[in-house]
Amino acid sequence: MKRGFVLAAIMLAMFLAAMEATIVSTAMPSIVADLGGFRFYSWVFSAYLLTNAATVLVFGKLSDKFGRKPIFMIGISLFLAGSVVAALAPSMGVLITARFVQGLGAGALMPIATTIVGDIYTKEERAKIQGYLSSVWGISAVAGPLIGGFFVDVLSWPYVFWINIPLGLFALSGVLFFFKENKSRETNSIDIRGSLYLTAAVSILMFMLVEGGVRIDWISSTMVLLLISVTISLYLFIQSQRRTDSPMIPIRLWSSPAIRYANLTSLTTGMILIGVSSYLPAFVQGVMEQSATVAGFTLTAMSIGWPIASTLAGRLLLRVGFRLTSIFGGMSLVIGAVLFTFLSPEKGPLFAAAGSLFIGIGMGFSSTSFIVSIQQSVDWKIRGIATATNMFMRTLGSAVGAALFGGILNNRIQAKLEDADMDGDYSVDSINLLLNEQTRNQLSSRAMDIFKDGLTIGLHSVYIGLLLLSVISLLLILRLPKGS
Repeated sequence: MKRGFVLAAIMLAMFLAAMEATIVSTAMPSIVADLGGFRFYSWVFSAYLLTNAATVLVFGKLSDKFGRKPIFMIGISLFLAGSVVAALAPSMGVLITARFVQGLGAGALMPIATTIVGDIYTKEERAKIQGYLSSVWGISAVAGPLIGGFFVDVLSWPYVFWINIPLGLFALSGVLFFFKENKSRETNSIDIRGSLYLTAAVSILMFMLVEGGVRIDWISSTMVLLLISVTISLYLFIQSQRRTDSPMIPIRLWSSPAIRYANLTSLTTGMILIGVSSYLPAFVQGVMEQSATVAGFTLTAMSIGWPIASTLAGRLLLRVGFRLTSIFGGMSLVIGAVLFTFLSPEKGPLFAAAGSLFIGIGMGFSSTSFIVSIQQSVDWKIRGIATATNMFMRTLGSAVGAALFGGILNNRIQAKLEDADMDGDYSVDSINLLLNEQTRNQLSSRAMDIFKDGLTIGLHSVYIGLLLLSVISLLLILRLPKGS
């Protein structure tokens, strides 16, 4: 087995899957202008993240049963198929459907790529290599918006999906020809029913967060029915996990404080990551009136902070332990979130980049620590599902975060239009007029001021949410066992 080629292939696959969660962020104004529907803005992110989160555990379990290689090949094939449909999408509905398919593929790519590293490298090598893999998240978080901005300004938005095809084929070939596995496999059944219950619960919850207060009143019979549906779905999921011999989320994993708090922190940091990478470009383009390329560059500092912190974390883990390394990450997240709460049109892109830098450092320290810690706590037979569980929590956080922040943003914009008595002439969907330079210049000065104020207020509320989540993340990290 040529480990170098395998590592390069899975890093490329992880890069594609991680980048796809953010690459459309700077392309969204152009996509909305072409396909319409600003109120579906968050669903383009959420659709991808939802199926990613819902299937990551199933694929992790399947890899323990059938092996890493065949599941990886299925995942990347689904991902590429979704990319082709997205590039050809004639409407927002088709695009969102394609993102669902892409998310299915990514649900296999992310945890299995990380698990393969756990299989082919020793304990001493693993910390360093996992640092490399963790840095992929940081690079993708910035490369996505940058590449998206470049394609929008120079080519057209479908290229943000076409780029996946050649890179995906390279990753597929690397694993197909160079990865050989000879491990015993689990014989337990797969908990498909539990996956369906969880998918239903998360889907309904995301719909409530996005549409609540906009198209559906918070206090209404429809919202009550949705809440009851979420509760029932979660109850059925929990019961299925207790009864099955092969649960999606083994209860014994959560009995370890190190794994429990690492997973809970991954949930909150996933929400932070999507909040920054998805909505910062909207602020730069819509409020600061900068180009898509400049909006992408406001996130470049994250690509500096994340890989540097990941590399340092790989070395610090063996010297100071998982807990202290994670605390460094938690403190950095708080600093970055504080900077974002002070963000205003006058501060400029450089101020936004400073916040991105600290968020990147925080993600680098924490994510690397969590993965290595978890993989050292379990044996090979459950390493796939243990790794997938942590990935699931972070992806679930991003999915819920995209819906939550999208709902907050839509609500604040709707409230601003109502206060200005303009809700009869404009709707939340009208914000797409502000995100396109040509249509922006056609707005009246009053409409432009109101749209800018609404977007600014809404995004400021998002950044307040980021600060709260970063504080929660730090508090959870402090609960990690001392000496770990």
